[in-house]
Amino acid sequence: MLSLDIFGFKALWSPYFLVILAFLTAGYFILTTKFRSLFPGSEPLTKKQGLLFFTSMVLLYAIKGSPIDLLAHLMFWVHMIQMAALVLIVPPIFIYGVPTWVWRKLFSVRAINSLFKLFTRPLIALILFNGLFSFYHVPIIFDHVMQNIWLHAGYSILLFVVAIFMWWPLINQMPDHQTLSGLKKVGYIFADGILLTPACALIIFADTPIYATYSDPHVWGQVMSLCVGTANFDSLNLSGPELFSSMSLIHDQQLGGVLMKIIQEIIYGLMLGHVFFEWYRKDQAESDRELKQSLNPSLIK
Repeated sequence: MLSLDIFGFKALWSPYFLVILAFLTAGYFILTTKFRSLFPGSEPLTKKQGLLFFTSMVLLYAIKGSPIDLLAHLMFWVHMIQMAALVLIVPPIFIYGVPTWVWRKLFSVRAINSLFKLFTRPLIALILFNGLFSFYHVPIIFDHVMQNIWLHAGYSILLFVVAIFMWWPLINQMPDHQTLSGLKKVGYIFADGILLTPACALIIFADTPIYATYSDPHVWGQVMSLCVGTANFDSLNLSGPELFSSMSLIHDQQLGGVLMKIIQEIIYGLMLGHVFFEWYRKDQAESDRELKQSLNPSLIK
């Protein structure tokens, strides 16, 4: 099997993307520390928030800027891990990492607040996220998007944004954006898991390779030319992704679908546990309050 080193440093490590994320991270810390005093109602940045935001940027670079992104063009199962991280792992970490006062300032712009409230309504968020994710993995759509650098970049950004919409009703800390109670959050998580299942099932149970991006040498060549540069790719004279993996195309495809479903179940399972714990804690606090009130009404003002 060939080594990824043949594609060169630029294709492997995406230095321009790294610079963009570095500027975003620097801007975040400057805004939330040095220039925080310019915003009335701002609060000091906590270590947890700073660490979470930095972690989200590191993970984003790892999946879209490191050799993992190149591997995702060679092996479908790596692509599905990349997708799982992009829409299921990074968005909630990013949301937690942005201070509440920053969200509040962002929503002070009426248009942004109105659009955000619309697209984060639970039913709309579920349909929008799962619809766009499933639509992306329809073979003819997937192959077309992968062969256009702007469509690929734009759709990746779109999936990340709608993933934030999807996660927002579950984990946001804004009182006026709380649209789900404990029981409704449980139903929301189950519905999310069910809606993502058809896309995974299509991939897992297909008995032939369905993506030309990985099975057609011509289409694969077009995709790789965009990824590593036309001149660089043409000089290598490669025939297909089988040069980098001993796994058959159908097994690669099936493994990708299975991994996506497993990662989704683990993430949603953890979120379900978090919701139950939060629900139990609030219920216990309410029970304790009612008990104190019944024993001594004067304790409750």
